[in-house]
Amino acid sequence: MQDMPWKPAKMVRFLKKNGFIEQPKKGGHRKFFNPTTGRKTEVPMHNKELKKMTEKAILEEAGLEKPGG
Repeated sequence: MQDMPWKPAKMVRFLKKNGFIEQPKKGGHRKFFNPTTGRKTEVPMHNKELKKMTEKAILEEAGLEKPGG
């Protein structure tokens, strides 16, 4: 079975679990900062699954890998 992209809410939980702190926001994106690594990223908020390239870009910006992927 092909690896399905995450929904934004799951990505937010994953970022927070990995030390990211939510920054003040405006609009349809939530911004995150990791004070330990200095990395920043943002997640578009909607009910659909993230596009594969968007998911990949968020994880790369965060310096993280998707578990099991």
